[in-house]
Amino acid sequence: MSDTGSISGRDGQREDQASNYNLITAKTVSFLQELPSYRSVVRRRTTIPGRDKSGGTLLKPASSESRSYLELGRSEREHLGSQSIRKYALNISEKRRLREIQEAQVKYLSEWDQWKQYSTKSWKKFIEEAKEMASHLELWKNDIRSIEGKFGTGIQSYFSFLRFLVVLNLVIFLIIFLFILLPIILTKYNITASTFLIIPSSEVDIRCKVYPMNSTGLIYFYTYMIDLLSGTGFLEWTSLFYGHYTVDGVKFKNFTYDLPLAYLLTTVAYLALSLLWIVKRSVEGFKQNLVRSEEQFQSYCNKIFAGWDFCITDQSTARLKHSSIQYELKTDLEEERIRQKVAERTPEETLRIYSLRMLLNALVITVLVACFYAIYVATVFSQEHMKKEINKMVFGENLLILYLPSIVITLANFITPLVFAKIIHYEDYSPAFEIRLTLLRCVFMRLATIFVLVFTLGSKITFCDNEDCRICGYNHKLYPCWENQFGQEMYKLTIFDLIINLAVTIFVEFPRKLLVTYCSSWKLIRYWGQQEFAIPDNVLGIVYAQTICWIGSFFCPLLPAIATVKFVIIFYVKEISLMYTCRPSTRPFRASNSNFFFLLVLLIGLTLAFIPLGISMTHIPSSKACGPFTNYNTSWEVVPKTVDTFPGPLQTFIHSVTSEAFAVPFFIVICLIMFYFIALAGAHKRVVVQLRQQLAMESRDKHYLIRKFTAAQQEMRSRPS
Repeated sequence: MSDTGSISGRDGQREDQASNYNLITAKTVSFLQELPSYRSVVRRRTTIPGRDKSGGTLLKPASSESRSYLELGRSEREHLGSQSIRKYALNISEKRRLREIQEAQVKYLSEWDQWKQYSTKSWKKFIEEAKEMASHLELWKNDIRSIEGKFGTGIQSYFSFLRFLVVLNLVIFLIIFLFILLPIILTKYNITASTFLIIPSSEVDIRCKVYPMNSTGLIYFYTYMIDLLSGTGFLEWTSLFYGHYTVDGVKFKNFTYDLPLAYLLTTVAYLALSLLWIVKRSVEGFKQNLVRSEEQFQSYCNKIFAGWDFCITDQSTARLKHSSIQYELKTDLEEERIRQKVAERTPEETLRIYSLRMLLNALVITVLVACFYAIYVATVFSQEHMKKEINKMVFGENLLILYLPSIVITLANFITPLVFAKIIHYEDYSPAFEIRLTLLRCVFMRLATIFVLVFTLGSKITFCDNEDCRICGYNHKLYPCWENQFGQEMYKLTIFDLIINLAVTIFVEFPRKLLVTYCSSWKLIRYWGQQEFAIPDNVLGIVYAQTICWIGSFFCPLLPAIATVKFVIIFYVKEISLMYTCRPSTRPFRASNSNFFFLLVLLIGLTLAFIPLGISMTHIPSSKACGPFTNYNTSWEVVPKTVDTFPGPLQTFIHSVTSEAFAVPFFIVICLIMFYFIALAGAHKRVVVQLRQQLAMESRDKHYLIRKFTAAQQEMRSRPS
């Protein structure tokens, strides 16, 4: 009986424990169901009918990321084993344990797997060491770090962008030198046993081959200065310009180097390289901008708690950063005020503001049209009068006529941003949108001026009013070697832009700094203030110069070398100006946003450069008096003629690939791939939104638990002992 009683007593205890456990579990479940995150999930599932309950698998608990290596599955262990341990967010003890397990597992692998793992680690180590060595050879590394330390990452991003353009132009020049200039040099100076190959064409009219040389006579010193600044005279027949390469090929001992084909393919190669390089760098910035889209509340938190740039060490720059953050907060508050104002607008006020904006945009278009017309008139006037004999004009008059289009373009680029900045204040936009719209108008203005100049030159070259002109297909009387004249215009724009940069720094910024320093008591000087280092304006200037380089490199092959030297000079001039004469802009410009903006504007400039180059290669007849394409109707004609020399099967393959029957399915496949990546990007963006919602829910859960914990503590204290 006693045994039976003890057994029944134990059963009763177990039942009580089970009931208590079930009660605690039920209370725990009911408590967890009160959490804001659980309620939000239930609310979303009830509002979206037919949704699979497994759809929440994307929202994994944050603790799953901190599992130790021993808890992972076999496939996860193999993945970790192939990666570097330092890349994982594990504590030191877990990393040591992971390393010990990896070393212990090696002895159980086959010889092939051991060799593969060893070679993979050796290759990764070699890549890391090579990158570390390459970082010591990085151009202007110490200068850019010094700028970053004194003025922050925004201005540092401008100088890094300028360094990228220096490297890009240097690579372009090396490509042109290796494939175009080097064969000419080797043959001209008898370095190799090669000869020039010149094939006379009987199909070209003799009148189109005439290239009249300027009469020398008595040469004045200023004539050499004009030639140096304009690319005419003694520079016209050097390797600087297109007309120097009047060769059909270079015949070496075992093969013949087709110079026209190399000239064309080199141009295509450096343009494709520029496109791929820019896209690769801009994709990284686009990823950051895509992920960093933030709500207004998050924007305030980021500016207050994470807005400081810890690279700043200079006291005056720190004060500027303080004012910059203050300006950002004021801008956000102003945008919030404008949003409330827009929401409270009456229909009459909306109609009035939109009418005013239409009127102001019409004014902007009028200013742009007036600038474009002035560039057109200046270009026509310069082209019609530049053929006069130099000794019939004085030095200043001749130089003014030669540089008239460049002067008008520079004045337009200087005046229009001031006009746009005044107009934008009356359009009642938010401060952030004002900056973006003004920059967009300035970008359009700067790049469109180049396009207007190119269009004007193209119309003058192709304009024919007599039978002799129609025989050649272009105005050979005024432009016997129109590619040289085109290259000279791009050369003059490059040189004049450099002169303007130096002149503004020496004759405007330095005197302004002296006046602000020593005459600060004058009210006008205080109002004028110290020169600001405006990042967007400086970026637009070098993008404008790079676009000129891309367009002119086909007609002036050494222009990338000139642009490289020019950007090096601009780097040091801007650095000195920043250190001694300018102050950073009070308007913020973050490095993450600026890098993407710089490359986007540069990509627009490259796209613009494709248009005149494509038209000149495929539609405008090539000069018959100079250049490597004297035996071809257009520059692009060398490609189909080269394809005709290939074997029959290869010709058939190339013609089929370039036919419409291949192009249409290829275009459809590309569109499908693009739609797939767009859908994938949308899915990733939704995941980012879900993860942000999860973070917000976890924050609310913490607040809820803290409130419950505080209430429980107060209840325990209030109980009588």
